[in-house]
Amino acid sequence: MKSKVFQSIRSTLWTTFMFLAGSTLLAFLVAAFVSPHGIIMAGTTGIGLALCKFLPVDTAIVVLALNILMLLLGLFALGKKFFLATIASSLLYPVLLAVMQRIPGIESLTEDPLLAAILGGGLLGLALGMVMRVGASTGGTDVLNLVMNKYFHWPVSVCVWITDIIIIIVQALFSNTEQILYGIIMLVIESIVLDRVMVMGQSQIQVLVMSSKYDEIRRRLLDELEAGVTMLHIESGYTNREGKGILCVIPPRKQFAAKEIIYAVDPEAFLTITQVWEVQGRGFSFERRMGAKQAR
Repeated sequence: MKSKVFQSIRSTLWTTFMFLAGSTLLAFLVAAFVSPHGIIMAGTTGIGLALCKFLPVDTAIVVLALNILMLLLGLFALGKKFFLATIASSLLYPVLLAVMQRIPGIESLTEDPLLAAILGGGLLGLALGMVMRVGASTGGTDVLNLVMNKYFHWPVSVCVWITDIIIIIVQALFSNTEQILYGIIMLVIESIVLDRVMVMGQSQIQVLVMSSKYDEIRRRLLDELEAGVTMLHIESGYTNREGKGILCVIPPRKQFAAKEIIYAVDPEAFLTITQVWEVQGRGFSFERRMGAKQAR
């Protein structure tokens, strides 16, 4: 019971930290790199940057107003539960952006718009990745995308593309060619970094072994590497000979040790090694150890 409570507290603290850090980083990069150089971007921030070209108000105030409108839309379209779960994320980011914009000299960290686009894209991917990895969001157009998904039954990814493209096109109408190109550079870098952040620390190595000495290899992988092992029934395509294969997923740091074990048992073993981005489910060393303790 205490273990479950501790894990729940630790999970809550980690989620809060990642959300706060990601939101703070997002506010910083907008204030330092995006807004000073007029680089186009998606989301309510992009709408705010476009409106601020015509309205004498801070971007943070416009973003806050838009997020509140999106919150109200979510309340009526998605319900009270969604409203309560999203209100903190919708209000925190505009407040952080307002604080960042008032830091002296933040808008003059670099005078090179290309450098600003590169740094902005990298930090944007990192910030969004930190928030998304813990299942949170910064509100804004995310709410609109979920509403579109509910009523039009379009995939959320399609809704995201629709809203982002519309916002970027609107900004492009009031931006010069260089600002548009810098915006494209930033978005490309953002997508690359975001993909990396989302799988960071989750990638594993998948090892497939075919050998007549499968039982000894299986035993040594289990005992020496504490690796999850699955036995597969296989048939040779050339000889039609039936046998068993070994499939296991291990951390990258154990790859060399696994190869050493396999070839020490059978130098003629057929081995393939591939990288997988994420592994979910039962059968890994921690769960086996927990099961063994419970069995005792």
